[in-house]
Amino acid sequence: MESVLSALIVILGVALLVAVARGVRVVQQYETGIVFRLGRIQSNVRGPGLHLIVPIVDRMQKVNMQIVAMGVPAQDGITRDNVSVRVDAVVYFRVIDPIKAVVNVQNYLFAVSQVAQTSLRSVIGQSELDHLLSDRDALNARLRAVIDEPTEGPWGIRIERVEIKDVALPEGMKRSMSRQAEAERERRARIITADGEFQASKRLAAAARQMSSDPAALQLRMLQTVVEVAAEKNSTLVMPLPVEMLRFFDRLAAAPAGATPSAAADSTVDSTGDGSTPQEQEQEPEPVEEAIQELPSIESPDISLAGPRIEPPAWHRTADGGGA
Repeated sequence: MESVLSALIVILGVALLVAVARGVRVVQQYETGIVFRLGRIQSNVRGPGLHLIVPIVDRMQKVNMQIVAMGVPAQDGITRDNVSVRVDAVVYFRVIDPIKAVVNVQNYLFAVSQVAQTSLRSVIGQSELDHLLSDRDALNARLRAVIDEPTEGPWGIRIERVEIKDVALPEGMKRSMSRQAEAERERRARIITADGEFQASKRLAAAARQMSSDPAALQLRMLQTVVEVAAEKNSTLVMPLPVEMLRFFDRLAAAPAGATPSAAADSTVDSTGDGSTPQEQEQEPEPVEEAIQELPSIESPDISLAGPRIEPPAWHRTADGGGA
């Protein structure tokens, strides 16, 4: 009899230990425990630590309170300006109300994924391509607001951040955009070059006016240019031209331009009748004539063209045999 009682005590002790073991729950720091008692949820949630529940009667479900990073699969869509794109994104969310996340939605991870995919397609259809590529911050904020609206209140899930990862464009659109960017860069380069030429022309004109006041400045500038050319190791042949020669040609070009028609109109014919006016008789010789007179004369040897005498034709001769 005593053996039977001892066996029953041992069995009860083991059952009690098993029940206590089944009633002990450990909740991690990043988790929250929700207790269902006979199918009815308890209002008080269990925080991190060791908790005891009634075996068979109570059931605890743990909810992760960490921020979850979920990748949204790439979605094909057409923008407002009729360009087909393929966009993928990342959604960062966390559970703020574990009771709503467990009771109001069956699988909140799958539900958030589906809402993110549909919202991404909707935002793509309402945006233009330039806005989709350039203004990512505004697009991310808009996408976050669209996804957070149906999830935070009913499901107890807050969308912390939404980031668009990549926007894949068709190859034809990529080539068109590259040509557009190249043309824009070429336009900017031409404008900058033209602006530089305009500024350089103004500087050169100012330098020319400054050097014209001092005749020696042009000579110094020419010598400086010769020094700059000779500084490099090249085979350039430099032949300096005297400034006096340039001035000579300058006077040469200015002399015809200085004659005015009024001088010829006011001139009168002299009494000799040869057509020359007193102004023309007193006019000094032209600079060209002076230069020709100053040139040394070169004696050229007499060159006689010796050759056979060519007789005139018979019809050109006279009756006495002589030429006409």
